[in-house]
Amino acid sequence: MTAALDRTCALLEERYGELGRGAAARLRQWLSGALPQAHPEILERHLGADHVDLVFDAFWQVLPFGTGGRRGRVGYGANRINATTLAMTVQGHCNYLRSTLSTRDDLQVVVANDVRIFNDLAGTYAFLGPAHPLLGVSSRSLGRLACEIYAGNGITAWCPRPDDDKATLTTPELSYLIAALGTEGGVNLSASHNPPDDNGVKIYDAYGSQPIAPDDQKLIDVMADATDVRSLPFEEALERGLVRAVPEEQHAKYVDLYVALYDDIFEPLPQHPITYTPLCGCGMSTVGSVLERLGFPLLVPDDQGADGRFSAIPFRAPNPEVFQATKPARDFADAHGSKIVLSSDPDADRVGLEIKLPDGSWFHFDGNQIAAVLCYYLMLDPAGPKRRGLVIETLVTTKILRRVVDEAGDSCIIDDLLVGFKYVADVLKRLERGEGYRGVDCSPDQLVLAAEESHGVIMVPAIRDKDASPACMYLAALHQRLAAEGSNLLDYYVEILERLGGYDNVNRSITMIGADGMLKKDRIMASLRQDPPRSIGSQAVRRFVDYWDEREFGPFVSESDRLPRNVIQMQTDAFIVTVRPSGTEPKLKLYCQLLPDAGAGQERGPALLHAVRERANETARQVYGDLLRRIDVSLGAAGLLLPDIVDLAQKLAFEQHTVKALRAALASGAHAELDTLLDWLRDAVAPMAPGTDALPAVKAPIAWLCETWQREQPRLPLLAALAAWAES
Repeated sequence: MTAALDRTCALLEERYGELGRGAAARLRQWLSGALPQAHPEILERHLGADHVDLVFDAFWQVLPFGTGGRRGRVGYGANRINATTLAMTVQGHCNYLRSTLSTRDDLQVVVANDVRIFNDLAGTYAFLGPAHPLLGVSSRSLGRLACEIYAGNGITAWCPRPDDDKATLTTPELSYLIAALGTEGGVNLSASHNPPDDNGVKIYDAYGSQPIAPDDQKLIDVMADATDVRSLPFEEALERGLVRAVPEEQHAKYVDLYVALYDDIFEPLPQHPITYTPLCGCGMSTVGSVLERLGFPLLVPDDQGADGRFSAIPFRAPNPEVFQATKPARDFADAHGSKIVLSSDPDADRVGLEIKLPDGSWFHFDGNQIAAVLCYYLMLDPAGPKRRGLVIETLVTTKILRRVVDEAGDSCIIDDLLVGFKYVADVLKRLERGEGYRGVDCSPDQLVLAAEESHGVIMVPAIRDKDASPACMYLAALHQRLAAEGSNLLDYYVEILERLGGYDNVNRSITMIGADGMLKKDRIMASLRQDPPRSIGSQAVRRFVDYWDEREFGPFVSESDRLPRNVIQMQTDAFIVTVRPSGTEPKLKLYCQLLPDAGAGQERGPALLHAVRERANETARQVYGDLLRRIDVSLGAAGLLLPDIVDLAQKLAFEQHTVKALRAALASGAHAELDTLLDWLRDAVAPMAPGTDALPAVKAPIAWLCETWQREQPRLPLLAALAAWAES
């Protein structure tokens, strides 16, 4: 093995320079046997030129502790989620709790997990054969391992139904339980809405929230040295009372929070069927429980219950932000006469909403539109609760919420927070301690709504993380009222725009995986700082805001403060554009917030909705293209029409190779039937969505290409049939 290891390390250094040297050092450490459950016998099979790129990506860094924890691909190595990285993270949390609460002997935590199971759908480890230690590793099995480590450190771990291998606990219920059980914190084994071969671990504090800087840095520092992992076998820990079942009555109390919030706002009982999909996650235990308790006529697709492979979800992307994710649920709703689809992601903290329009089409609400509907209903709707109090949002969430609060009066808003619900939770903690926040001094009990653009809300201060339940509850109820009036939620939203102004928001992401992707993200952010744009489209940039500017925003309080503050904002008279790297996903995110006077016309009704979205989209496209040019990349219209969940390298490959090959195949008549052409196309684009059918992802660009080619060469064989397929 020594010779093979030396050759691999030499190749790493040769190909990747300084980063390769770091990867080689970590590889040697993992092969040494010094780390727990590192599987050196499996890593030996990675050695050799054929796998050097995989080895580099698995070892070039230690999987970062991002927004409250670690999230990434399951695999072997330091830059992967596996038993080793989990064990060191949890042991670090134990050490942190012991060091900060050294006088306590009865430390307790809550351990939650979602449904995901690693099956290597991408075939990354096909060279290892049909059986190796990571296959079948689930959030549940990682949760049990976490319980064993807490128990080994004398810390009691509460978990859902210890004797049930399929038990789950959602993110919002975890947040609730931490305070309800009086524990010192908790962990969640979940990768939220990521693909099924990803996983993660998030750390929660005693408030039921994720720590922010500098507290998270203290945790990171302790974790860095947590290689001496202590554990106790699960069954023994259970017998000794160091692993305990979450009391069943606590779930009923969680549901009671929202039943009290609902407060019989709609009578008589609702009659219009509500389709809800947990997107193969564990949302039936929270969203489902609340809706059923309130008597809504609930319809749930049979194949979209708990499934760690997300088999029924297009692209295996269980994300309420992705319109394609709920296509099977919409088909189900059509078949059952339902005109609304509500959804939540696998850990049930994000909410999704689609409604059926009179023409039979479905409209997808983005997170900002959902926040606007909820805030308006709660505060300004003449038939709503007419609540007054506190609204909280991040700096990239829709500005229409401020208009709602101003119109309501006797209320206040905090809308300058960095991205991430942990900052919302921090405000609630400050208010609870009586510290106030930048002049706002009120009780957390005055909270009306906290919302973010990525489909998350809080409505009760007892829960300090996103929760899809209250959003689904109110949206379902409002749908009932509007349906009885012959209206719908889109009509309702358009009326909000007509009253408060033509606000809109378009968010885009440039997905760039691996070390090269991270370097590209860094290049783009550095370029923006070195050469800020003076204008965006026809609009002059009036203010350029860099949250790394310590003169304006204060010194960094820790190294962990740098990533969330890696935010650049460009303000014009017509819109605000914000760019930041994601803290949990391999993406560079851009947010375009359209202000109501941007090209204002006399549009009303659907025309207003269309006009503001076109203006926001055009701005987002311009910024997207400019960001790519800063790394010497250009995408044409076809590549830009691919979903943002597709990696940039795959978008480029589609434009540079697949499109040309498709045009050549059409011209030559190589495929006599549409079905054979689509089979070829399916194979060509398969890398875009490993383990699932990627064809739906290319429908939009194929439709655009067909329209272009029909003008240039209308008699291409199969062109009309391909166009009809793409438009279907």
